[in-house]
Amino acid sequence: MPVESGNSAAARQAKQKRKSHSLSIRRTNSTEQERPGGVRDMLEGQDNKLPLSLKSNLLELFGQIEREFENLYIENLESSHSTSQLSQKLKTTYKASTSKIVSSFKATSSRAVCQLVKEYVGHRDGIWDLSVTRTQPLVLGTASADHCAMLWSIETGKCVLKYAGHAGSASGDQTAHIWRYMVQLPLPQPQADVSQVQGEDDVDFSDKDEADGDVDGMNECPTVRVATTTLKSHQGVVIAADWLVGGRQVVTASWDRAANLYDVETSELVHTLTGHDQELTHCCTHPTQRLVVTSSRDTTFRLWDFRDPSIHSVNVFQGHTDTVTSAVFTAGDNVVSGSDDRTVKVWDLKNMRSPIATIRTDSAVNRISVSSTQRIIALPHDNRQVRLFDMTGVRLARLPRSNRQGHRRMVCCSAWNEENQACNLFTCGFDRQAIGWNINIPALLQEK
Repeated sequence: MPVESGNSAAARQAKQKRKSHSLSIRRTNSTEQERPGGVRDMLEGQDNKLPLSLKSNLLELFGQIEREFENLYIENLESSHSTSQLSQKLKTTYKASTSKIVSSFKATSSRAVCQLVKEYVGHRDGIWDLSVTRTQPLVLGTASADHCAMLWSIETGKCVLKYAGHAGSASGDQTAHIWRYMVQLPLPQPQADVSQVQGEDDVDFSDKDEADGDVDGMNECPTVRVATTTLKSHQGVVIAADWLVGGRQVVTASWDRAANLYDVETSELVHTLTGHDQELTHCCTHPTQRLVVTSSRDTTFRLWDFRDPSIHSVNVFQGHTDTVTSAVFTAGDNVVSGSDDRTVKVWDLKNMRSPIATIRTDSAVNRISVSSTQRIIALPHDNRQVRLFDMTGVRLARLPRSNRQGHRRMVCCSAWNEENQACNLFTCGFDRQAIGWNINIPALLQEK
């Protein structure tokens, strides 16, 4: 039996590889030709038994089918492209038009429900705090970094009394002063229609340093320079004070990390409330019970209970991640706290383990206030905005702000006064002015 040498076997394998490679190239090239040609090759193969006329008909039909599919494919591509463009155009147009409609509606309703009534101009530095008297006659009080406190006629916007007995900026002399006043309220003048002021809400303020208005009239305002009672015990700036129910005791909060409870008649220190790890920022008393809440830069606020003379309990609440700027009682059994962490939390006095509502904002929140009847929360912000929310955290309105009205600097404090229907909300800020607003509460709640 003949045996094939190794060289001849290798040569034959190489030849077979070249042959198969050439075949594969030819097959590849044939598939790249038109498909009817490939079908024609299939129909004209050696194993094909079909008659010639039938083959011709089939080739023609296959060609028509291919052309039809090609036309459909091209039409689908064009249709898909045009539909995508139309859809995008519709989305853009719809979004822009609806946004304009919604923005216009919100701006119009906000101006109709919340209107600027009066500007109280006269301080020569930023106003830290303000409040309204709880008894008649109703006057507005402001405390400023210009070392002065002022009393204002709510209706006329005129200063009726100035207190200049402090030696430091807003009790920076580490004391709290109690003083008495007798004021003659001027007759109210006709009000200008501030609702006709033009300008969109989102127009920014000018950066001028002085508040608009003539402050020369302040020279005609009577001035008190001596306090009836001076409360001395703090070792730091006195940043806030409030009357305990009954009017016989006062609580003060200081940067010395303590709050003090004083007897007004004797000026004696009754209690020193210690426990905060950093400076206090605010204090507030309950309208009907002997309860005090203090807030601090240590991210906590504390509830002090003086209802039982023999037991003075305290509860610590840690619901914020930054300075608690204020915590206030409501007419019911709730406490509302605001913070530099841009949140406001609503708490239930009966179960204060966790808040029952949380309001998240885009700016630090300063000294808040809650209306007594409808319990609407007024939030003054670092970004010059003032927003209104209900107790469940639903946003009700934003006070109008334009280049002609509103605050030009950080808003420090808000205070409700529901006794005066024409001017029932007040705000103040670093722009050296206080502003009185008319909030149409029924209309506000109806829009909710």
